[in-house]
Amino acid sequence: MKTYISIIYLILFLNFNLVAQIDRSKPPIAGPAPEIKIGTPESFTLKNGLKVFVVENHKIPRIAFNLFLNIEALREGEKAGYMSMAGELLRTGTTSKSKSEIDEEIDFIGATLNTSPTGIYASSLTKHTETLLKMMTDILYNPSFPQEEFEKLKKQTLSALATKKDEPGSISSNVRSVLLYGKDHPYGELTTEETVNNIAVEDCKNYYNIYFSPNIAYLAIVGDIKLKDAKKLVKKYFKEWESKEVNLEKFESVQAPESREVALVDRSNSVQSNISVTYPIDLKKGDPDVIKMRVLNQILGAASDSRLEQQIREAKAFTYYARSAYSSDNIVGNFRAFSEVRNEVTDSAIYEFINEFKKITHSQVSENELIKAKAQIIGGFARSLESPQTIANFALNIQRYNLPEDYYTNYLKKVDAVTIEDIQEMAKKYIKPDNAYIVVVGKGSEIANKLTQFGEVTYYDIYGNDYIPKKAEIPAGLTAAKVLDNYLIAIGGEDNARALKDIKMVMKTEMQGRELEITVLGKAPNMSITKVTMDGNAVMTSVFNGTEASIQQMGQPVPVDENRKKDMAFEAAIIAELAIVDMGLDTELNGIESIDGKNAYAIEITKPSGSKTIYYYDTGTGLKLRTSETIQSPQGEVVQATDLADYKEVEGVKFPYSISLPMGPTKMNATAESIEVNTGIQDSEFAIP
Repeated sequence: MKTYISIIYLILFLNFNLVAQIDRSKPPIAGPAPEIKIGTPESFTLKNGLKVFVVENHKIPRIAFNLFLNIEALREGEKAGYMSMAGELLRTGTTSKSKSEIDEEIDFIGATLNTSPTGIYASSLTKHTETLLKMMTDILYNPSFPQEEFEKLKKQTLSALATKKDEPGSISSNVRSVLLYGKDHPYGELTTEETVNNIAVEDCKNYYNIYFSPNIAYLAIVGDIKLKDAKKLVKKYFKEWESKEVNLEKFESVQAPESREVALVDRSNSVQSNISVTYPIDLKKGDPDVIKMRVLNQILGAASDSRLEQQIREAKAFTYYARSAYSSDNIVGNFRAFSEVRNEVTDSAIYEFINEFKKITHSQVSENELIKAKAQIIGGFARSLESPQTIANFALNIQRYNLPEDYYTNYLKKVDAVTIEDIQEMAKKYIKPDNAYIVVVGKGSEIANKLTQFGEVTYYDIYGNDYIPKKAEIPAGLTAAKVLDNYLIAIGGEDNARALKDIKMVMKTEMQGRELEITVLGKAPNMSITKVTMDGNAVMTSVFNGTEASIQQMGQPVPVDENRKKDMAFEAAIIAELAIVDMGLDTELNGIESIDGKNAYAIEITKPSGSKTIYYYDTGTGLKLRTSETIQSPQGEVVQATDLADYKEVEGVKFPYSISLPMGPTKMNATAESIEVNTGIQDSEFAIP
């Protein structure tokens, strides 16, 4: 026992002295950059012009094929979005197989097969190589573009666009694209409901017929295959692919603004501002600056411990994240720094962004920052090599952008060679806060005046169209109570509204291609039940019997506290505006806001629990356009808005038949299939389970 104790003491002593000798005030001396061994692609070209690259990797019995069309950019014009739809439709059927049959075959061999506007990617175990190639080339040669799949995809696209109309990030992306590139540039074209409705299945077929040609295509093969076998298979499956003349338009680069410009998208229900500081940069693929810029951005804003994150999140507590990113591109690249912050600190956050840009431009980064950034990049690069698709992309990039053959083999050595002086040189060359667009999506009434210090403020709608806001004045003597009275008049009058004893509404919508049915029963004064089913299976049930409540999600009970019960007593009313009066709830006319281009009176209601909700009423028709509530989420305060439209009369009272419902971070557009009133619903329907 004593011997063991002596050994333990010796180990502790040695460890203590070793630790004591480490000088933690200095960063450790970096070792040499690790040697990266990437298989050198063997290449050959078929007679039809298809360029093929093979990277042998026999570690695991898998193989991947990446067929890629060398298309930089195309104009889509009034049919923006048709390229993406064409790419998705490729996989939805061939002249001999339906989408379900293709899915079944892929699943049977455990393969992956994806299509896009610029090609086809497929991978599987090596033993299924020929089966995989048969499916891949069947899609390549014989796509059928089925009309029913086109209609389904079109519907899904429109639904996604409807959701994005209310997403600050998507709105910001739209406006940034228009400002950076212009609407006549392919990078600045926006896919909208209007452009999608212009698309026909023939447009998708034409895209395929014009641009899918081997003479502008590359095929990268990575995995467990020998070069001689790859040649045989490629000739067998791709030699029949006929080439054609493809004319690709050239596009000019664009310039950054001469001075800073502020673009404001007024989103009346925002409690946070989505901020982007952005501008175009001239940084081509393969330019020596790309790797240096990669290290610069790692220090500035690419990581959780970057300068932007440390200053704006950690030091100032303005946000949950603050990042920056850049893109290199042979037409035009861009730089962007971005965050979401509370309304009251919008201007302060922008100031901190600009201040960090100036600091990294005018003073050198530390040795410790440089070492840490390099280590992060090296680690991420090494992990990326685990994916066969990464290796395939390397081979494609070398050919597409005329990079040196050893570009990726020596990538980490070049990262390791970046100096502090290089970082400052890159910052002075590419960090231009005085020639930037500051795009802010937020509540204009709270932030607009604060933004003028950064440049001239221009208002934009969600599609990047500028406009001059018209300040709407509240008519003299108008009160919240009067707005509520006008709503009751607009839907058919208070007498008709009070005559409603019960209601049954059935709504339908889709989520991820699956049908949801929402059934709502209500009985005056305050009983309600809501059932949500997906493909006939219960998803959620909420019941309030006038005093007690029960909520179940996926068959599991959800706790309902006393405050929630108090609010459910209000929310269960058939006509909320009558409940506001009958329950004596406090209301306040906050002003006039723009809701999808319509002016609306914003009425803040204090619910029985003390929480707030805002109802928006069209200043012209008096009808309710939106309800909005701020809730707490793991990401902070989030606004959940429900939009109401398409009012129709039922037994003398108008109800909205189109309802856009919040569903987590997204929205679902539900349509009322039927609304029935005064059918004699019994109290027993609202029994608590």
